[in-house]
Amino acid sequence: MNIGIFGGTFDPPHIGHLVIADQALTQLKLDEVWFLPVGQPPHKAGNHISAVHDRVAMVQLAIADHPGFRLSLVDVERPAPHYSVTAIELLESQHPQHDWCFIMGADSLEDLPHWHRPRRLIELATLAVAGRPGARPDTTELEHDIPGLCARVQWVNAPLVDISSTELRRLAREGASLRYLVPRAVEAYVVEHALYL
Repeated sequence: MNIGIFGGTFDPPHIGHLVIADQALTQLKLDEVWFLPVGQPPHKAGNHISAVHDRVAMVQLAIADHPGFRLSLVDVERPAPHYSVTAIELLESQHPQHDWCFIMGADSLEDLPHWHRPRRLIELATLAVAGRPGARPDTTELEHDIPGLCARVQWVNAPLVDISSTELRRLAREGASLRYLVPRAVEAYVVEHALYL
């Protein structure tokens, strides 16, 4: 099977995440997309993020109605640090029969040379890259920093949904509506558990 891996903090998961995952699934003819909520993202050390059980619950609610989406807890059930490459190495050891496609935004591709072991990441997985507002990766420079990268990139033509979880948390703190920005069940969970107040 060809499996898309979509990792993130998902605090909260929103429509932008779901659109990119669905477009990657259909355009790249993936069999499934596995959502991997990260336990403690290294690049957000020191930042307040919601408890893992809340973020996992929200992802479950967000993807419940999509037959091609699945939740993976591989990143929350292992000790820190939680790097993408080590999550994929673990998945590869557990499911050697699968091929892996790592889903990311163009802004993340721009930053990839600063990730932990990016060359190993592209050995293990192709990269499904969706456009992000304002992101214009310089593929020539990226290829120089990570030789072989361009051959491992597949572009996903997805609508540019300019939503950030940071902005959604701010809206929730201010009591603004999250309707149409997150799935209805996620909005209800945020309200019920007063997550961002």
